[in-house]
Amino acid sequence: MPDLNKCARYKDFGTGFYLTTSKKQAESFAGISTRKAVANGIVPTEQRYGVVSSFKVMFEGELDVHIYNEADADWLHCIVGHRKKKAFPEIVEKLKACDVIAGKIADDNTNATITAYMVGTFGQLGMKSADDMCISLLLPERLQNQFCFRTNKALKCLTFMESEKIWL
Repeated sequence: MPDLNKCARYKDFGTGFYLTTSKKQAESFAGISTRKAVANGIVPTEQRYGVVSSFKVMFEGELDVHIYNEADADWLHCIVGHRKKKAFPEIVEKLKACDVIAGKIADDNTNATITAYMVGTFGQLGMKSADDMCISLLLPERLQNQFCFRTNKALKCLTFMESEKIWL
């Protein structure tokens, strides 16, 4: 079972174990993550591969699940609230008890746009005009999905299937 204590903070839906149904997205993330880990000395410099693991998900029991079906202002505020301290604290607090949060992924291709929004390039955070500008630039129809498993209770719904090396 993944260790939530080793999961990075300040990710789109907070600290948790992230999955996607997009193999292409997972492969891209494995490559980026491995390069970052090599650069930070977390893995040996000679490592030339990342790993993509597959899981079967079987939601059982009572889980608190929040799903963002669209890349809209609520979704954007959730992401920014988890990435930037003191931004949208009421949203972060409301979602604190969630076992799983799901929605569109704001990946490395969209980071520049999200960062521009967070520093006020499009206007004040939370203003409709700023939200609309940011979301339109993200091309939401092209965004993949992500699932953040935030609690050990949620992780128990996962069954490991297989892993494969993704060569860099």
